[in-house]
This record gives sequence, C-alpha cells and structure tokens, in this order.
Amino acid sequence: MRLFAAVVPPDAVLDEIADAIAPYVGQVPGLRWPDRALWHITLGFFGEVPEAVLPELEVRLARAVRRHSALDLAFEGFGAFSSARRARVFWAGVTGDSMVRLADSVRAGARRAGAAQTDEKRFHPHLTLARAKTETDLRPLVEALSGFSGSRWRAERVRLVRSHTGPAMRYESLAEWALAPAERG
Repeated sequence: MRLFAAVVPPDAVLDEIADAIAPYVGQVPGLRWPDRALWHITLGFFGEVPEAVLPELEVRLARAVRRHSALDLAFEGFGAFSSARRARVFWAGVTGDSMVRLADSVRAGARRAGAAQTDEKRFHPHLTLARAKTETDLRPLVEALSGFSGSRWRAERVRLVRSHTGPAMRYESLAEWALAPAERG
C-alpha cells in the first residue's frame, strides 16, 4: 500500500486557492494540474508499506497526532521546488503555527512502526498544485501570484491516506485523528 499522512484544508480556503490559480491552469506548457480532490498538505510520505505494518502504523500515528495542538494556518504566496527558475513542483505556501514538530512526530512514529521513509528532506509545509516532468521556468507564474494571502483556518485533524496510482489517481482515507484542542491565549 502506498501511504502518506496529511492535513486536508477546509473547502472554503481551497476555494480561495482555486480562484487565485484559475486564470493560469492549463496556460503553462508542461504543467500538470491534479484534480482539486487530491489537494492536501503532506506531513509524511511513507511509500509502499506492507499491510502487516498498518495496525502498528495507525497506533503510532494516533499517538503522535494526540501530542500536538490544532494549528492556526493560512495560505500565503506561491513557490516552486527546486526553484522557480528550475521547477518541477508548483505550490502554495503555508504560514501560521509551525507544522514542523507535528510532521517530525508523524515521521518518527511511522519509522518506529516499520514504514520506511522515502522522503527525508527537511519539511516545508506547502500545498502542491501542479507538477512538471522536466524543469520549467515558473518565475512568471510565481511572480503573478506573489500578492496572494488567504484566510486563516484551523487544522484540527490528520489523515492516513492510501494513494491508488494508475490512469486516474485517487486517494482513500484509511484513518483520521484529532489534534488536541488549540490552546487559547
């Protein structure tokens, strides 16, 4: 099973992203824009995980998620990996409470459960919006959207998701856990 852990933003803030990028979708040669139903913020990508590991993975992820409070976030700005000039991934940035500790806990729990990490890069919270097979200069796109700032929202849950690859990619939510209530202050 190909698995990852993610936060799925609410529809209202995804609407803001969709509206912002709408004039550009399909206008940049080489960019593939996945269906909005696939949008999420990946906390940890585990790749192929044996079915026998799933029960322990769910226990470890539930424990990791419960240790963290809900996060107040917003989408702000757009960017690209590895750079806007040599991009393969176009994304919307995430600001607000740091997601790094949550992502680190989720990844550590997965490792302890026996789910091999296929991506050990430093965590950079983002929402992937488009991909290119070859390096593409996305500087004009990133600059055109540079003033974007979305509404604040609260991330309250983490999902364990199975991706089904093939001609039509689809995701299946296997489990979901609530983050602790956010501290008021």
